[in-house]
Amino acid sequence: MANQASIQADSGPSSAPRSKSSEAAESGAFVVDARLDGVSVIYIDVPGASVNSLQASFAQELDDVLESIERDETVRAIVIASGKTDSFVVGANIDMLAGCRLASDAEALSRAGQAGFRRLETAKKPIVAAIHGAALGGGFELALACHARVLSDDKKTVLGFPEIQLGLIPGANGLPRVAAIVGLQVALDLGLTGKQLRPSRAKRLGIADDVVPQSILIEVAAKRALSLCDRPIRAKAGLFHQLDRLKNMAPQAALTELALEDNAIGRRILFRQARLITQKKTKGHYPAAMAIIDVLETFGSRGFEAAAEHEARLFGELVVSETARQLIGIYDATQELKKDSGVTDPKVKPRTVAKVGVLGAGLMGAGIAYVTADKASLPVRVRDKDDAGVGRGLAYVGKILDGRVKRKSLTRLEKDGITSKISGTTTYDGFGRCDVVVEAVFEDLALKKQILADVEKKCSVTTIFASNTSSIPIGKIAEGCARPHNVVGMHYFSPVEKMPLLEVIRHKLTSDEAVATAVALGKKQGKTVIVVNDGVGFYTSRVLGPYMNEAAHLLAEGVAIDVIDKALVDWGFPVGPMTLLDEVGMDVAEHVGRIVHEAFGERMTPPAIMERLAKDDRKGRKNSRGMYLYDERGQKPKDAPDGGVDTSVYATLGVTPTTKVETEEVQMRCVLAFVNEALRCLGEGILRSPRDGDVGAIFGLGFPPFRGGPFRYVDAVGAAEVLRRIESFRLRFGARFEPAPTLVNLAKINGKFYR
Repeated sequence: MANQASIQADSGPSSAPRSKSSEAAESGAFVVDARLDGVSVIYIDVPGASVNSLQASFAQELDDVLESIERDETVRAIVIASGKTDSFVVGANIDMLAGCRLASDAEALSRAGQAGFRRLETAKKPIVAAIHGAALGGGFELALACHARVLSDDKKTVLGFPEIQLGLIPGANGLPRVAAIVGLQVALDLGLTGKQLRPSRAKRLGIADDVVPQSILIEVAAKRALSLCDRPIRAKAGLFHQLDRLKNMAPQAALTELALEDNAIGRRILFRQARLITQKKTKGHYPAAMAIIDVLETFGSRGFEAAAEHEARLFGELVVSETARQLIGIYDATQELKKDSGVTDPKVKPRTVAKVGVLGAGLMGAGIAYVTADKASLPVRVRDKDDAGVGRGLAYVGKILDGRVKRKSLTRLEKDGITSKISGTTTYDGFGRCDVVVEAVFEDLALKKQILADVEKKCSVTTIFASNTSSIPIGKIAEGCARPHNVVGMHYFSPVEKMPLLEVIRHKLTSDEAVATAVALGKKQGKTVIVVNDGVGFYTSRVLGPYMNEAAHLLAEGVAIDVIDKALVDWGFPVGPMTLLDEVGMDVAEHVGRIVHEAFGERMTPPAIMERLAKDDRKGRKNSRGMYLYDERGQKPKDAPDGGVDTSVYATLGVTPTTKVETEEVQMRCVLAFVNEALRCLGEGILRSPRDGDVGAIFGLGFPPFRGGPFRYVDAVGAAEVLRRIESFRLRFGARFEPAPTLVNLAKINGKFYR
């Protein structure tokens, strides 16, 4: 069999003396380094790629390499490592999966991956995975098929199954192997959540055999591989080693596992509970979650081979499903945005940002300071009007960091390093050297203009001023300032430390350099960044307005608060619009609603109940007076009557919540109001592309990812059908459902936003 893998000498970071190897082939993803100690190190190094991803050719290439090594009597053991600098294998090649048109095509890929990793598992010589950087999806499955795993202690090193986020399941027996090594409960958790394992936890669980500094990773892995030479190599695919695992567990944990996993009744209870929780969480919208449970239940009851067969079939069906298509489309969009500078001219480069200023130490300002110090690793100067305000902001950051220390995702030394980057003041001292100043004060135009004037006096002529407004046009804030080209919008979402989106807004005079700098800073802060053009509400606040208004109209008609929320959660939103109103605050929503109404007229008219809520001093969760009941900590009480709704709201509004409206109508009225406004934003040039509109809606506003965003949703349903539905609402409700011209034109030609 022709060897397609590259086999060459003196390659990789190992410091051990090496022998001369056989002649190297010029193609392939594997480079073999034959060491004098009897260990061959196989480096995975996909040509021309910055990271390794599994290719269709891998199974054959790997088989060729292993056959060659197994025939070599001078080689006693094998180490598999990465030829890339900071990653192991990040999963299967997405383009390869997206290219599957039939379920049988994807099923064949799964079977090939299973066979390839089974080949590793049953190799005649012991194989140890030496992992530095991300080993995700298929990369994690590859490592699990080896006979041992040694990890670097670097922060970049993580293990995990992110497939659930793409609407898929691991397709090369990774879930059964985790279950065989550490139990069904851990496998369920890793598969259903997509969470990543750090090296220390991987070792505690028993998935990693050792964790060492990167500098000695290959040496330790080689020694471990040699230590396995005199032991019988046993495949870790079955439940044969359960007793060994139980012996090493704490007594209580071992009893729990025996009760739940190692008998048929216990497993039925475990999987029944997993299904109930998963159904409640996903509402049936993510079929991959139930498929993961099915595979692991099959493994637990019928063994490895039956689970592998079931897994391959389910994998094939999921790859070509509509859910996976939409989620992969969003993944591709986010990858494109990582490379997007925010401007069309490739010659424009962002300015160097060495220090950031934040004006306002409230929840938004403190959150911005935190992600700047932590993610971007930049010094931050935070200003507020008094010491108490500064203190609250710094305390908020401290609370976030203390939580991370408690969860062991951060050491106290690392916490101190982040804290040392943040300083507070009640003056502009220290702002003179800030390259970017982010304003995060109340939504008041006069206040923002005054702060901009102060910054232009106190800071450098090159300092970029970024307003964190959610609705006021950036051009209005910049009116009359000395350097309008330095003024840009940076609209963060609350809570900043958790919400992934940043909306960068450029007004007519904003320079390309300022935009590129804001985008680059946002990416360093860990954000997915979209750039939009200026206008009232920009994109996200503008499309949210009609959605929230329509929910309020339904409430005014007598539809119960919890009925409205449940309908939209069932459609796929993480929370309903009434709950969201409590989170945002009625005062803020009413204020923004007035601004948007003034700009867009009749179709953005909020129902009268919004003003009544504001007059009744209902500010939602922040003053524990909103649509729902809250305790003194701002939490919803458990088992509260009436679904937790504060029924006194109905009297305040003069509404009797007895109106019955079909669930689909509740959903469509709110969703299509959202979608229609998104299409207006594209037609008016607020959005640069449908891609940005979909990413902004999903990452900023919670539009259901499995539906792909408003533009992909129109493509899936069909422009003509969406237009028909909106027209039917226009006939009933008037101007607020006037169809967007973009939708009308698209329907005429039966067009799509994506090809």
